[in-house]
Amino acid sequence: MGYRERIVTQRAERTDQEGTVPGAGRGGRPQLLRAINEQVLLNALRRLGQLTRADLTKIAGLSKPTVGAGLVNLERDGLVRVAGRRTGGRGPTALVYELRPDAGFVLALDVGSEFLRGGVADLTGAIRARGSRGVHAASGQARMSGIVELAGELLCEAGIASSAVVQTIVGSPGVHDRARDALTVARGLPGWERPGVLAELRRAFGPATLVQNDVNLAALAERDHGQGRDVDTFAFVSVGTGVGMGLVLSGQLHSGTHGTAGEIAYLPIATDGSVDMRDARRRGSLEAAASAAGVVRAARENGMTGRLTARRVFDAAAAGDERARDVVQREALLVARAIASVALVADPALVVLGGGIGCAPGFADVVEASLHRLVPVPPELRVSTFGSEAIVEGGIVAGIDLAWERVLDRA
Repeated sequence: MGYRERIVTQRAERTDQEGTVPGAGRGGRPQLLRAINEQVLLNALRRLGQLTRADLTKIAGLSKPTVGAGLVNLERDGLVRVAGRRTGGRGPTALVYELRPDAGFVLALDVGSEFLRGGVADLTGAIRARGSRGVHAASGQARMSGIVELAGELLCEAGIASSAVVQTIVGSPGVHDRARDALTVARGLPGWERPGVLAELRRAFGPATLVQNDVNLAALAERDHGQGRDVDTFAFVSVGTGVGMGLVLSGQLHSGTHGTAGEIAYLPIATDGSVDMRDARRRGSLEAAASAAGVVRAARENGMTGRLTARRVFDAAAAGDERARDVVQREALLVARAIASVALVADPALVVLGGGIGCAPGFADVVEASLHRLVPVPPELRVSTFGSEAIVEGGIVAGIDLAWERVLDRA
């Protein structure tokens, strides 16, 4: 059930209990029922695509006059359109209806420590533009300028005015502290936790702009369109420049009481002498050891030299370098220990590995071998469907539900 469906259901339940729309007069009930009926029609079209009036009558369980009136209203409001006619059956040809994709657009942005990524999608989820750029400055203000410029380039490429964007979702490390209206634990993004950043984002992209945890968005992408489509309970574990997790329980994203569910970077797993304890205090012991910086540090301690990156260490391991293989093996054990901790508490059926390290070729197999030695019943392990685009894809998933709510309310 999407966000809009939950809101409509809650309104309907309150109406059944109280007899009226909260805050309205007794005449509010017909308008609420109309809104509910139209939402049912929109959901059917979103889920199944092009449908005739007869199709909608059967699927929605509504009368023909109710469906006909709802389609007239939705067509007038610019939310649905006639896509053609269906022929070949008995009786006259039937009009075929579909969602109007240009009723509004969603802008999804991913703010990372090394890259900014983004995408623009219409309300059917079709991608109209996608792009990325490197981050060449460490300050929060420079990162803000970069993301605004990227958004402008995407809208220009898609041929869309900024006023046509109904919902903007920004994926970022960290947790929203509502009391301060600022991000906390936004590791790796200097200046991004300062007060005023979220207000600046809203000024740039509109007051409805939402900032969501990036790994949680990636988990939504896998839930709706990726490895978690047919799995009720799973975890998305991202390992790259940072370490984090998104947890889906019974089909719903679980963020916890304070929004910090999934901040596994702070798991006290890696505490031996090879860990930079100052770095561990700053961003968590697991992230200090298992992130890309931790891989490079371990490689240097293992005798590797030159301009090292995590990717070069993994490439060297694949080419047969024993020192690099040892580093990769230790990295896999750290990640397996983190997954084991999650598995023994939440017992997910599946763990999806994402991030630059998590998606490295062959890494999941090494992690899986370690995991089988740590837990009696290990979860299945798969690699992310979307790779580096998972956060943008998840932003589009989250944005479309919210955009439909706003479009319907506006209409």
